[in-house]
Amino acid sequence: MKFRKHIIVFAALGMLIAFFNDSAAQSVRPRKVGSTPKPETSSRKSVRPKALTARDHRAAEQRLADLGYWTGPVDGRWDATSRFALVAFQKVEGLKRTGSLSRADYDRLMLADRPTPHETGPAHVEVDLERQVLYLVDDAGTVTHILPVSTGSGKLFTSQGVTREARTWPGRYKIRQKIAGWKKSPLGRMYYPNYFMWGTAIHGYPSVPTRPASHGCVRIPMFAARPFSRMVQVGMDVIIHRNGVTIPNAQIADDGN
Repeated sequence: MKFRKHIIVFAALGMLIAFFNDSAAQSVRPRKVGSTPKPETSSRKSVRPKALTARDHRAAEQRLADLGYWTGPVDGRWDATSRFALVAFQKVEGLKRTGSLSRADYDRLMLADRPTPHETGPAHVEVDLERQVLYLVDDAGTVTHILPVSTGSGKLFTSQGVTREARTWPGRYKIRQKIAGWKKSPLGRMYYPNYFMWGTAIHGYPSVPTRPASHGCVRIPMFAARPFSRMVQVGMDVIIHRNGVTIPNAQIADDGN
């Protein structure tokens, strides 16, 4: 009887030891690494900017005119003239040059100020080669009219047997001659050219891209060519600069439109 009790005690003790060993083994067993749970995504869609209305376009046209951008009559029609004015604004403000009015452009326009000229003093014309814009500045130093322009592309071209670089050189010039209507040159036709250096002029042209593309002349939109020519006078200063820097005048290719 005493022997049976010992057997029962030993058996119970063995089961107890086995239980503790199994529990210890499970506590140190490495856990199975599962995939990292994906972050919760919001079911809410991104909010789109509110679409511009006809009233917004008219307000934008009025604001462009108030700041000096050449819009033509403020009539609520968002036409080619309005788009050129917007391109000039986008150039001045360092925005993407689309000619299309976005909500971001509209908001920026409503908060914008009239640009300041490179120089004050007597009435003059300024051409900014970096931003590709033209300022007409009055005697009080106010920028009264702003146009987008396209100047020399920098590419090589050949005219009358001479190969040269299409450059609009920075410098200080004067309006030397004005011609009404169309003027035919070896490189094409120019509308109401205002010559400031030999055959190089500020003139109207059917194509005024947002980038430099001319042979050296300063292209302006056709709608502005005639009134611009009436606004400037022979002897008026023309300041052409890049980032505010002018260099001594350089020879410019004849009739470089």
